[in-house]
Amino acid sequence: MNLRVRDIGEQGLLERLQRFCPADIVGDDAAVMPFPGSGRSLVVTTDVLVDGVHFSDRTTSPEDAGWRATAANLSDLAAMGASPIGITVGLSVTGDVAVSWVERLYQGITQCLQQYNTVIVGGDVVRSPVISLSITAFGQALPNRILRRSTAVVGNAIVITGVHGASRAGLELLLNPELGKHLSEAERTYLIQAHQRPKPRLDVLPLLWNSLDSYSAIQVAGTDSSDGLADAILQLCRASGVGAKLERTSIPLSSAMSKLISVAPILDWALYGGEDFELLLCLPPEPAEALVAQLGGAAIIGNITTATEVWLTDSTGTCADELLTLSRGFQHF
Repeated sequence: MNLRVRDIGEQGLLERLQRFCPADIVGDDAAVMPFPGSGRSLVVTTDVLVDGVHFSDRTTSPEDAGWRATAANLSDLAAMGASPIGITVGLSVTGDVAVSWVERLYQGITQCLQQYNTVIVGGDVVRSPVISLSITAFGQALPNRILRRSTAVVGNAIVITGVHGASRAGLELLLNPELGKHLSEAERTYLIQAHQRPKPRLDVLPLLWNSLDSYSAIQVAGTDSSDGLADAILQLCRASGVGAKLERTSIPLSSAMSKLISVAPILDWALYGGEDFELLLCLPPEPAEALVAQLGGAAIIGNITTATEVWLTDSTGTCADELLTLSRGFQHF
């Protein structure tokens, strides 16, 4: 049988492609390699964004498309515990694209990079029937401060660094502006900015290391939630060979979102909406509490368990326990 990509799906395709890579390098948000002579590790990640899939003129200006593409890569570096060094940009466009559109795209890229003292160091431009943007980001980290998906252990607290679902709510608001009739201007701006100008959580890293200063030999597991909160915890648990129990009422949500839709879809957007670019971290309860105390909007939402499943529970008894699966999140095929 001649299998097609759609027959095995995104996850199935990734599993097959990982066979071509060293097993100790792939499987995280970015690759980690030795950085000779520096005492640090080189961290590398690549993301591809395609017109009509990841952005469109209906919801995203060229500047915003450039910002979001850059933020996605910097978020992957943050998820590894790395600080950015520079990026390369691969751009595919048709010959009919306005030069001003391309310049505005790069303005958005540099606007995001300037927030983190990072620059474009190269790239490529090619002709294509569809616009796509491929960014490779380079970062550096101390070897003992690399965050990996595979190091969560039973008893770890699960920390998320901020609100989830706001980006999905912002997208809905851009597509259907009439849904925001009960929002204040500040609330409308907050949700739209969450979608168009997300902020990679590089700011969390110094606070994380500070919260661990008084402890020794603590390994922190981590990933980002760019593909949704449910996807993040499921991928991390699978890599670590553990399970998790999440508390529904502990997941922080934006009050502005409740003015758009009912409570049930809000939680779905938080779990499966994606593109919030927050970090999900697993570490012992005491330093987890210290970290959350320093981060506005952060929360401990559950703990790592011996089971291999991830369950969403409700301590109030209002909702039945729910088994989380990757099938409900966005998949390319």
